[in-house]
Amino acid sequence: MKIAVIGLGYVGMSNAVLLAQNHTVVAVDLMQDRVDLVNARRSPIEDTELEDYLATRRLDLRATTDLAEAVEGADYAIVATPTDYDPQENFFNTRSVDAVAHQVLVANPDIHVVVKSTIPVGYIKKTRAILGSNRIMFSPEFLREGRALHDNLHPSRIIVGDTTPEARRFAELLVQCAIRKDAPVLFTHPDEAEAIKLFSNTYLAMRVAYFNELDSYAMAGGMHARQIIEGVSLDPRIGGHYNNPSFGYGGYCLPKDTKQLLANYATVPQNIMQAIVDANRTRKDFLADRIVAMQPGVVGIHRLVMKAGSDNFRQSSVQGIMKRIKAKGITVVVYEPELPDDLFFGSVVVRDLAAFKAQSDVIVANRVTADLADVCARVFTRDLFGED
Repeated sequence: MKIAVIGLGYVGMSNAVLLAQNHTVVAVDLMQDRVDLVNARRSPIEDTELEDYLATRRLDLRATTDLAEAVEGADYAIVATPTDYDPQENFFNTRSVDAVAHQVLVANPDIHVVVKSTIPVGYIKKTRAILGSNRIMFSPEFLREGRALHDNLHPSRIIVGDTTPEARRFAELLVQCAIRKDAPVLFTHPDEAEAIKLFSNTYLAMRVAYFNELDSYAMAGGMHARQIIEGVSLDPRIGGHYNNPSFGYGGYCLPKDTKQLLANYATVPQNIMQAIVDANRTRKDFLADRIVAMQPGVVGIHRLVMKAGSDNFRQSSVQGIMKRIKAKGITVVVYEPELPDDLFFGSVVVRDLAAFKAQSDVIVANRVTADLADVCARVFTRDLFGED
């Protein structure tokens, strides 16, 4: 079977490599450097399993910038282009998905389009009507940055927002190529699949916000937050997972998905959804005030990435802390080896770790790594458990 995958970010790359184990996959991206990396069997994103599979496995995979050529004769086209949240519109910007779906169906009217990009509730119904085609479905992704292929090889669940034979065949493709063969498979209507994605990520954001607010309370009262969290998490209904405090939920998915779900509540009464979004801002305000109260001359930001094993610093929570500190007139320097530029939002980027440590009065780290052990007395972090 031939499958086209459009968009070579975390979602697109992990699906392309997963399916290329057993099928012909042609991946498409506008960026020639990403295409060249894939064709050289190198990953354009940081992901251990992706790098290993590209280098060592036999994959029927190639990449191109030519979308029409990629979808010619293909059975499915997976759309994995970005859908950033647009604060002006108070909605996801789905223009890239709109354009790709249209182009794919024009080039190959017999193909089935599977949207993997995160979209607002009601998107598939609206797009089917606009394009005059029912060959469009949504299948949400539940991936972690830096573990995208792993999470496709070992899926927690497979959900397809369609009940047609083609939807069932697509789910079978995912199961066939995964290592875990017993993952639950659920077929729903389009709106329900779209809601599942947004509610799942918003629940995760709520859990992050909950333990962060617990941590804020403990800090304000001079208590040991770790002891409280450990005691609370011993309740099996709560569990000891996803409970490590941070500077706030961030990354590519949670901030935009929570805001999109809140926007979908426009005509529905709610309290919790707004509180989740507000809590993330309050947490950053609280922590930035604590850092400012230390009266540092120079604050060093140790890494912008959201978590270990990731190269993504889009919407990373530490950026919110950084901006608040700078607004108080405090000098901020950034240690981030992944940055190609010498300035990041006006702050000097220092690539020599020893020099970074020497000039930083306080070192702010969302997650602590071993290379900070010698300056731990100057590190400000809420990483209590040493995990994401």
